[in-house]
Amino acid sequence: MRNPWADGPEYITQCPIKPGGSYTYRFNIEEQEGTLWWHAHSRWLRATVYGALIIRPPLSSPHYPFPVLPKREFTLLLGEWWDRNPMDVLNMAQFTGAAPNVSDAFTINGQPGDFYRCSSQETLRFLVGSGETVLLRVINSGLNQELFFGVANHKLTVVAADASYTKPFSTNVIMLGPGQTTDVLLTADQPPAHYYMAAHAYNSANAPFDNTTTTSILEYKDAPCVTSQSQARAIPAQLPGFNDTATAAAFTAQMKSPSKVEVPLEVDEDLFFTVGLGLFNCPTPNTQRCQGPNGTRFTASINNVSFVFPRQNSILQAYYQGTPAGVFTTDFPPVPPTTFDYTGNVSRGLWQPTRGTKAYKLKYKSKVQVILQDTSIVTIENHPMHLHGYEFYVVGTGIGNFNANKDTSSFNLIDPPRRNTIGTPPGGWIAIRFVADNPGVWLMHCHIDAHIFWGLAMVFLVENGEGHLQSVQSPPLDLPQC
Repeated sequence: MRNPWADGPEYITQCPIKPGGSYTYRFNIEEQEGTLWWHAHSRWLRATVYGALIIRPPLSSPHYPFPVLPKREFTLLLGEWWDRNPMDVLNMAQFTGAAPNVSDAFTINGQPGDFYRCSSQETLRFLVGSGETVLLRVINSGLNQELFFGVANHKLTVVAADASYTKPFSTNVIMLGPGQTTDVLLTADQPPAHYYMAAHAYNSANAPFDNTTTTSILEYKDAPCVTSQSQARAIPAQLPGFNDTATAAAFTAQMKSPSKVEVPLEVDEDLFFTVGLGLFNCPTPNTQRCQGPNGTRFTASINNVSFVFPRQNSILQAYYQGTPAGVFTTDFPPVPPTTFDYTGNVSRGLWQPTRGTKAYKLKYKSKVQVILQDTSIVTIENHPMHLHGYEFYVVGTGIGNFNANKDTSSFNLIDPPRRNTIGTPPGGWIAIRFVADNPGVWLMHCHIDAHIFWGLAMVFLVENGEGHLQSVQSPPLDLPQC
């Protein structure tokens, strides 16, 4: 809170830490508990630079508000692996304008598991006793892929997401977009054996994807040993089909807050953001630098603005120093420049956005609603949208184009889930609300990193309120130099 200097995205709140340099992120944890994570926020470095950030309940009330208290807990970081240096994969895509190569494997805590060549010696095993309940903290730290996760023959009870508790509900499978976390309880109530814990892609776009499966093993302590090569190493997990949007949507729809929450009922800022891909036309198509569809270059945008990261100074420093010129402007559009049939057959004239480094100003404590509308430009897709510096309530969702007259009446303003990352339904919309009570410069972006560098991002500039308790703190002395 009030400390965007500890947020981290390059050229938004700081310039990158230079090779050999260091910077210490100092921040207070305020009224949060649960599973979060940390990661690099510079180009594609987060492919390997990441970890869990777990906030335990305070000592004053040390117990989780769960139906059953877990005997032990395991953290599962779902990752993505390339056989090449991910920075080279990114550089290649930036040069050619084509989509970046998909990953070669998914991992659980860095290990691919049994279904890849030469990795099964190191497949992770998680030991449980018969009858025990364990807490699994599942984090999608993958770069570009939403994932289904499940455990063979075991039900999962969802109890939290993005470090906010939920009304518990039971499911066979969970779906997490990059950036999202989900806490589940699992009771070891099956015959003692070895059971696969597995994750594979949920692919909502008409695009290539990594179709491999990562595994670890839930091993009952009293399970018989797997002795011969012919025996299966574990009981297989049943995961949905790669394109099973119905299962993904049904899972997300079950998320609710545990009880009534304080959602803004009136809004001061009613924003409508189209999110999606696009194509830049090339002066000479089909050259080395124009290898996207039909000799174009891939791009992405919010409200037809494809975000360009600054290169000389960070937006926060330029704002704090009062020198925005040449770094950013504050004219990000609250609505798309053109109204069209967002999820229909979109005219090719609307496929090419404009480039810009634009922020949208919010008054301190203003009540904000954002409708995030997916478009069918290039392809419809589930875009996991992440807002820095805030948690928000997901008050509504639907398929097709958002219609304020009829859709607003179906909003859940009683117990909507609180998230920091939420996916747009493919060819649909999502409605979020929050109070802008955290001053600073905060990035909102798609957490599919292939889409960030194409420009699927924007910045909220939340103004200071009254006095120092409602204002951005002074920058730390060791802030990296630009």
